[in-house]
Amino acid sequence: MDALSDPVVLARIQFAATALYHFLFVPLSVGMGLIMAIYVTRANRPAARGDAHAQALARFWVRIFTTTFAVGVATGITMEFSFGTNWADYSRFVGNIFGAPLAAEALFAFFLESVFLGVLLFGRKKVSPRFYTVSSWLVWAGSCLSALWIIIANSWMQTPAGYEIEDGKAVLTDFFEAALNNSTLQHYAHTVFALLVMGSLVCLAIGAYYLLKDRDSRAGRSMLKTGVVAGVVTTVVLLGAAHAQAVEVAQYQPVKLAAMEGQYESGPMELSLFGWVNEEEQTKFSVGIPGGTSFLASFDFDTVYQGLNDFPADEQPTSVNTVFQSYHLMVALFGVICLVLLLGIIVLCGKLKDKKWPLRIMMFGWIAPIVAIESGWITAEYGRQPWIVTGLLKTQDAVSQSVDATQLLITLALFFVIYVLMYVAWLRIFLRTVKRGPEQFLPEVEAEMAASPQAGDSKPTDGMFTAEVSGQAHDAAVATGKEA
Repeated sequence: MDALSDPVVLARIQFAATALYHFLFVPLSVGMGLIMAIYVTRANRPAARGDAHAQALARFWVRIFTTTFAVGVATGITMEFSFGTNWADYSRFVGNIFGAPLAAEALFAFFLESVFLGVLLFGRKKVSPRFYTVSSWLVWAGSCLSALWIIIANSWMQTPAGYEIEDGKAVLTDFFEAALNNSTLQHYAHTVFALLVMGSLVCLAIGAYYLLKDRDSRAGRSMLKTGVVAGVVTTVVLLGAAHAQAVEVAQYQPVKLAAMEGQYESGPMELSLFGWVNEEEQTKFSVGIPGGTSFLASFDFDTVYQGLNDFPADEQPTSVNTVFQSYHLMVALFGVICLVLLLGIIVLCGKLKDKKWPLRIMMFGWIAPIVAIESGWITAEYGRQPWIVTGLLKTQDAVSQSVDATQLLITLALFFVIYVLMYVAWLRIFLRTVKRGPEQFLPEVEAEMAASPQAGDSKPTDGMFTAEVSGQAHDAAVATGKEA
């Protein structure tokens, strides 16, 4: 119960909870932003502009993305406010460094997303198909740019550079050195490609759902194929990005690397498959490959890396086993993602076409990347403890002195209630949109095509959407027969 009276612990819990919650929506919005742009591009090709099915698919993904983006923005704002309330000493220390990237994130990335998302929502009839397509890609680019500025700030906390300490504060001396510090590019590539894998598996899951329910097979197979192709490409690239970040951690964050593998003594570092760290006895039970991590980081099984005992006790993570478990859970889930994508490839190739179980597995495949992303975040942030800025400022020295435990408990409770309500609202809209499917947009698409001068150039639709289309085709055929 001592934790409930400790402002430092409560402030950490509050920020971790809000960040983990916010990070549920960031992967979805960035990942699904790519899928949305792909479907908008397909719908606005000259050959597809008269295809009601393609137009409905594009509007479906715009709706899915917009709902998630809105909640993501709302949940991210509270984190920035907490810097000035719960973490005032931290804000005073890093304010000169973080001012530029956080302002740039708002001015460039958020405005870019907001302006062109407005085009997607309200400008479909007022801009050309080409401009509408470009707008979809700019919305996605804005979300990726937003992630870049946040990663720049976070990476500086991991491997600070381009600064001087003046009057107890970090002062920016070289913007580009600070922005492109030793972990920024690796951290950004690893994060963004993980988010794109997430979006791909959501697309795959929705496609599997439609095929499982035996409705709208054209949309189901299209999403299945798009999810598999995007997932395979981004997963392959993610593997290289993850390796690059692991090499960066080995070079510049040795304490975190030792905690990730639960290694207390210097020597070649094992690549554990699973295990448990006994922190009291400073031992580890594990099954793994001796020297495997050393090989991955340096291509030499005998490369020696420092253990935790090579560093002062007050500079080691407070829970080594937490870092160890979160890291290995992330790695194990990467294997699950690969298996889900392999299953998708097998289904697309026509194998297991009469089986329902592969579709059920793919429907829930998105759980693996979202848990892996959260686990990776825990590894990165918890592995840096006890530092909030590595080597410069400890977490216990960064908390606001004027905020007491009672205030933090009240805000924690309020955040919990509000976030639960927000999540329920988002989930209901999301699931309702998926359940209704692209066909919910078909009536308005057909009405617009009928009113358009190019309506006569429209191509036939799938036929599974609505009986009205079939009825109109039948009436036209009868009338043609009578005229003949």
